[in-house]
Amino acid sequence: MAASRGERMGPIAPEKLTDAQKKIMADIAAGPRGPMRGGPFAVMLRSPELLERAQRVGEYLRFRCPLDKRIIELVTCMTARHLTQQFEWFAHSKQALEAGLKAETIEAIAECRRPQTLAPDEAIAYELVSELLATKGVCDATYERAVSKYGEPGVVDIVGMVGYYQLIGLQMNVARTQVPDGKSPPLAQFPL
Repeated sequence: MAASRGERMGPIAPEKLTDAQKKIMADIAAGPRGPMRGGPFAVMLRSPELLERAQRVGEYLRFRCPLDKRIIELVTCMTARHLTQQFEWFAHSKQALEAGLKAETIEAIAECRRPQTLAPDEAIAYELVSELLATKGVCDATYERAVSKYGEPGVVDIVGMVGYYQLIGLQMNVARTQVPDGKSPPLAQFPL
């Protein structure tokens, strides 16, 4: 993906990669993600040590976290929408469908509306994340509902997902990372 339309930090040319950058790329390629193909890691490659540490958190959240994949993708999509993070939405809205979230749920999140057809576990996660993103914390009632459904480890994982996807989303927003293959940005800009 060439830097275009205002993109600030596209892929680094192979001949310009440092040994540290090559090492982290090889480490990522050997893991469950496979070879790097742009997105947040292409941006964060400029700080190989930060990338190495962040990608381990992301690897846990995406591939090892015990939460249902629907909940993981719901949280990810909500965070991407909160940041109007086009690349992350482009990737994870598709993964959310594959994980079993309803299309109308994903559409409502894209339009900044509360989905009407949430399953009970989705509603609890939705309320936790909505309140967290709006207030930077949660009230006792929201916390208690989330703990009763997900346990303290699950609440920690959900909050960790919000933090992780904000980290990489903000990196891509600053870098103006483009949606793959020259596709149009899928999210409308705020305010709607």
